[in-house]
Amino acid sequence: MLSAEGIHHAYGRVAVLEDVDLSLAAGEVVGLGGPSGSGKSTLGRLLAGRLSPSAGRICLDGAPLPGTAPRRPAPVQYAPQVPELAVDPFWTVGRILDNGGTPDPLALAALGVAPAWHDRRPVELSGGELARVSLARLFHPALRVLICDEVTAQLDALEQATLLDRLTALTRNRRIGLLIISHNAALRARYCDRSQVLG
Repeated sequence: MLSAEGIHHAYGRVAVLEDVDLSLAAGEVVGLGGPSGSGKSTLGRLLAGRLSPSAGRICLDGAPLPGTAPRRPAPVQYAPQVPELAVDPFWTVGRILDNGGTPDPLALAALGVAPAWHDRRPVELSGGELARVSLARLFHPALRVLICDEVTAQLDALEQATLLDRLTALTRNRRIGLLIISHNAALRARYCDRSQVLG
C-alpha cells in the first residue's frame, strides 16, 4: 500500500538517508528503529509528504502521494513525538478534535478519549491522555496510513501499554497501516509485525 524505494535525503551537504526502502501494507504494524541521527524522523516526515526526498520514490497504492487540499485531509498522517506541539494550548479538547473535521466516535471510544475531557485544555490532561487526543483527531474517514514518531517516549510504562494496545487494535481493525518509530526494541517486538532498523 505505502512504499518507499531508493530514498535519499540530505540537509545541505549532510546525507541523512541513503538508498532506503520501506513498505507498509494495509492493517500492518511496522516498527522503525535506529540510533539517534539515523534519519528515523526524517523518513517518517518523508513518508507523510511533509518533506520531499532528494531522490527516490514514495507511493501510495502505486501512485505518488496525493497533495493536500482544503477540507480533504491527507491519507497519510504523521503524529509527532511531543503532542503538545501538535495542538493549540489555548483550545479546548473539543475544539482540537473538531478542527480536523467531525470527530470519529468509534476512534474516540477505541482510544479512550472521554467526553468529560472536551471542555478541558491540554494542560489539564496527563501525557497519555493528550497523546490519545492528538492521535484521535487524525482518524478521519480517508486515513490509510498513520506514522507515529516516538509518541510513547514521554509516557510511563503503563501509559505506553494502554496507548499502544488501543492504537494497534484500532488500526488493525480498520486496515490502516501503522508505522511505529521507536528506539525501544522491546516495544517494537511486542507490538509490530516486523521491524526495520536504520543506521
